Amino acid sequence: MKVVVFDLDDTLYNEISYVESGFRAVAEYLYERYSSNVEESMSIMLNELKKNGRGKVFDRLLEYHLLYSRGRVKECLGIYRQHKPKIELFDDSKNCIENLSNQNIPLYIVTDGNKMVQKRKLIALGLYEHPAIRRCYISRRFGIKNEKPSPYCFLQICTVEKVDPFDVVYIGDNPNKDFVGIKPLGFKTVRILRGGFASLTRPKHFEADIQIRSLDELYNRVYDF
Repeated sequence: MKVVVFDLDDTLYNEISYVESGFRAVAEYLYERYSSNVEESMSIMLNELKKNGRGKVFDRLLEYHLLYSRGRVKECLGIYRQHKPKIELFDDSKNCIENLSNQNIPLYIVTDGNKMVQKRKLIALGLYEHPAIRRCYISRRFGIKNEKPSPYCFLQICTVEKVDPFDVVYIGDNPNKDFVGIKPLGFKTVRILRGGFASLTRPKHFEADIQIRSLDELYNRVYDF
């Protein structure tokens, strides 16, 4: 493999840790402004997330505290998105980046989502200006149409590195979008089975070439291509 590209959320770190970090920032804001109990607020948000997903977490929280208004929901969302995340790389992510860097393999990150949110995550993880990472592509900077499954950012990497798609290995966790747009072009794809999509099964053309449970497996499995 000449170039390795990583997804971010649930590939290099546990995304739920970002969610919990953001929830705590909101809970602490409500405590400072309205004296609501931080741990109680955390429990409400985490229960709502588990039951119904993220869509109405702040609505339910504010309703519980008798503070609901559409304006306050927007305030909570802003705090969530703008907070400084308290998150860490998985141990195998640290090891993988270090080992590949020691082999002088160019490393990149391609991640979807809100531009500032993703940048804050990358900074908090020490990846945004990491000496081993040549560039972090936040795909929405190039327009929503160029988020995955678009191959746009991956083809940009090929141009920069002067390589063909079959020289690039991409590692991600979400079979809904991570591989279906680039595998037909010849990119080598690896699905890491962790996070919210770990047990998801998709048709073959959505799936990666190989699957792993830890980035520690990458060194042996690349020979499966």
